[in-house]
Amino acid sequence: QAARAVDYVGAGTVECIVDAARNFYFLEMNTRLQVEHPVTELVTGLDLVEMQLQVAAGERLPLTQEQVSRRGWAMEFRIYAEDPERGFLPSTGKIQRLRLPAGPGLRHDSGIYEKYEVPVYYDPLLSKLVVYGADRTDVIRRARQAFQEYAIAGIKTNIPFHQWLLGQEAFAAGDCDTHFIDERFDPTEIRHDPRVPDVAVLAAVLAAHLHGRRLNFDQAAASDCLPSRWRQTARREAVMRRSQS
Repeated sequence: QAARAVDYVGAGTVECIVDAARNFYFLEMNTRLQVEHPVTELVTGLDLVEMQLQVAAGERLPLTQEQVSRRGWAMEFRIYAEDPERGFLPSTGKIQRLRLPAGPGLRHDSGIYEKYEVPVYYDPLLSKLVVYGADRTDVIRRARQAFQEYAIAGIKTNIPFHQWLLGQEAFAAGDCDTHFIDERFDPTEIRHDPRVPDVAVLAAVLAAHLHGRRLNFDQAAASDCLPSRWRQTARREAVMRRSQS
């Protein structure tokens, strides 16, 4: 009704919020896809970006709302260049090391890379990790594993915050609201990943240089940090078993 009232034509997103009694309240309408559109794409199997272009080109949508079905569960985690220990202040600098998690059910929407310079002029969003699974419990389990493997060195990020969040029983149970972070988040509870501290990375580079040795970060990471082919195969088989059950 809001779109018709202003003669809106094209793709758009209506944003609402729901309370404990499942009452929906209108917040805003954006003339674009939401940042979280990968969640919808994963649970419906639809390419919303392609459909947006079709509408913009004057074409009709290839299906009706009644033909849209949902399967599984998905959750999106925004990776920001922010310091959760300092009130989520933006963090700038150069990404020295980047290690992405791998496995079934994981999707990355990102444009960052090693040696990428995080500027001060734009939003600190670096990437989006979207996790898909059979249900909320399955997604949280996969997300916990993914964030054990996810590492960005050189700048501060909110990855430790996501690790903290996924460890909260209330969050796992879905017992949370918009005040959850303000009321429960304690920065002192953040767990740091001891495998990729900036100081250790720099020290390793310096040691290799002084001794005339070449340090291959990729091989080092693959040997003790990245998931093995055995682990990836096990995850893939687990996904197949769940989809068939």
